[in-house]
Amino acid sequence: MKNAEDHQLVARALSAQDTAAFGELVRRHQSQVRNFLRKLTRDVAEADDLSQDCFMHAWDKLQTFSGRGSFIGWLLKVAYTTFLQSKRKSKRYSEILEQVGHKMETEGQSYSVQSDEVTDLDKLLAVLDDEERAIMIMSYACGLSHREISDATSMPVGTVKSVIFRGKQKIRTSFDIKDHQHG
Repeated sequence: MKNAEDHQLVARALSAQDTAAFGELVRRHQSQVRNFLRKLTRDVAEADDLSQDCFMHAWDKLQTFSGRGSFIGWLLKVAYTTFLQSKRKSKRYSEILEQVGHKMETEGQSYSVQSDEVTDLDKLLAVLDDEERAIMIMSYACGLSHREISDATSMPVGTVKSVIFRGKQKIRTSFDIKDHQHG
C-alpha cells in the first residue's frame, strides 16, 4: 500500500505543485535515502548534504517519475546520481576518504558517531568499489529487487546480478568467509 500512497502523493505534488505532498514523501523516505548515502560515502556530513541535494533534484525532476516501479527505487536512483555527480566534481574524493578513514583509525573517539556506528556491514562493504557497494546496499540494505536496481543504475538486470555475485565473492575472499551453500 505504501507504494500506492507514494504514487498518490507524487500525483498531488505534480498536479498542483503541492509542496506539502512532496514534504510527506521526503518525511517517508529521508532516513532510507540518508542511510543509503551514508553507506556509499562513509561520511555522515557529506551524506546529509547529498541527501538534501537529492531531494532538491527529486523535486526538480519529479515529472520524470513514470509511476513504473516504486518511488523509493526512483528516489535512490536520484540519490545515486547525486552521489556520482558530487564524486566527479571532487577530484580528491578518494584522497579525502582515505584521510577520513585514517583519521578515524588514529583518533578513535573524536569521530564518536562513526566509532559507535561502524558496523560489520560497513567493514564488509569497504572492500567493494563504489558501484559494487551501491548495488549491494540497494539490494540488501534497501531491499530493492534486481529490476529496481537495474532501473536505478541504468544497468541490465543480468549485469546487476553479476555485480552482486562478484561483490559477494569479493567479500567472502577478503574476509575468508566460507560459502555454506557450496562448501
